Amino acid sequence: MQFLFVSFFICFIAAFPVEAAETDTSQPAFRSEVLSHYTEQSDSLHRDAARFLVENMHDHGFVAYDLKDTNDQIIAFNVLDYENLEELEAAFKELESRHGTLDFKKRELVRDDSVMTARFLVNHIDNAFRAWQSHPWAARLSYEQFRDYVLPYRGSNEPLEAIPADFRDRLEQIAQQMTNPEDPIEAASLINQDLISWFHFDPRFYYHPTDQSLSEMMKGKLGRCEDMTNLTMYAMRACGLAVTSDFTPYWANSGNNHAWNAIVLPEGEVIPFMGAEANPRSYHLANKVAKVYRKTYAIQKNGLAFQTDNPDSLPRYLASRYYTDVTADYTDTRDLTLGINAQDSSEFAYLCVFNSGEWQPIQWGRVENGTASFIAMGVDVAYLPGLYSKDEVVPAGEPFLLTNTGEIQTLSPQMDQSVTLVLASTTGAKQQESTDSINKSSLIPGTTYELHYWQDGWQLFGTKVAGDQQLEFVDAPGDALYWLTAKDSDKEERIFTWENQTQVWW
Repeated sequence: MQFLFVSFFICFIAAFPVEAAETDTSQPAFRSEVLSHYTEQSDSLHRDAARFLVENMHDHGFVAYDLKDTNDQIIAFNVLDYENLEELEAAFKELESRHGTLDFKKRELVRDDSVMTARFLVNHIDNAFRAWQSHPWAARLSYEQFRDYVLPYRGSNEPLEAIPADFRDRLEQIAQQMTNPEDPIEAASLINQDLISWFHFDPRFYYHPTDQSLSEMMKGKLGRCEDMTNLTMYAMRACGLAVTSDFTPYWANSGNNHAWNAIVLPEGEVIPFMGAEANPRSYHLANKVAKVYRKTYAIQKNGLAFQTDNPDSLPRYLASRYYTDVTADYTDTRDLTLGINAQDSSEFAYLCVFNSGEWQPIQWGRVENGTASFIAMGVDVAYLPGLYSKDEVVPAGEPFLLTNTGEIQTLSPQMDQSVTLVLASTTGAKQQESTDSINKSSLIPGTTYELHYWQDGWQLFGTKVAGDQQLEFVDAPGDALYWLTAKDSDKEERIFTWENQTQVWW
């Protein structure tokens, strides 16, 4: 299920990092009680699990947001006051007509270590071990797999809650219907089928800025993609299944972004699926990925946030302390080292994909002697090297294609090698062919279209009004990256190259 961009807010908010609190060297009050409890039990794995949860807890918590106008005044807004998305969006536009531009702004972070109790954590740890050790489908998981993908007590930034016993018991009874009790895929599929029967995606929740708690989801039975993945992690982990949430910050050949679930099998294989929507082995990503990241409970100290003294200067998706790169689980990848056009003060460079009319940073590399290395980049993707300054991407090289074979094809417009572009579409959607095998135009007659090519930014080549036939642009620079957009559009049109007299989409 693809995320929807709205004017003020990216719905995939929980993949954004929680703004880290200032370093606090004090220990939460419950820590010693929890660790003492497991010391008395003389169980080294339980003690290690308790330490893991406590030592990585610091910045985890529930993030609350308010809808505010440009004067920082709170505007009341409840997504469930409206029958459907269309009615909601009309009401939101009416609010903006009265109050000006509206935006969700963070009110507070209720940190887990400020509200956690020893009883909550001990009960959770004991239940997690029981789920791991009592189910045959979980028996082959390693302790490390259990620790990373079963033990964590939260999915993202939802309110802190324990899993109700009746919820856990009902799911375990469902899993008992298995024909092969040792098959985690069968267990996950049965549990997911139950979720599919009662929890449903609702686009109104794109305008609901906070992640829902488990009790909210069980009561309302509606939510967005992030809610679906969180609910699924609660359900699967309660039954000892190693399930996590993977995400791409930006699709590589489309607008927007996506998050989904993945089950990690004992042998290490990762099987994606969509909680409350599609089962493992029957789910496929809708678009192309350049990078896939996995949300983690554990702090990832090799991440970008730990490489600088100024984390506020980083692109928001890449500034989190709680994600790891799993792109190689989803697509072929290549490591790249590129020359970077950077000022002496530039510490990091980024590879960007084109998404919803903008180049968006999706991987980072440290600038050293005019070059930067980028690890595990998805192939068959168009990239732009860039710097990041004042919340904007600054081009730091020419765009290029990373082919399926790992070849880098630089896209540099050749003014002395002009081409005639005959264009039938603004996106890569499948086109109909006429009887003479020529693609029919999918352009809208009477609409003004603008052709741009990339050269240190988008350069306007020409403007034409569409009729019934394809648009022809004569003497365009060759070997370039092009972008055909309807004038005043939402900029969701896709970039393309011109190869063998046809548009090739990226």
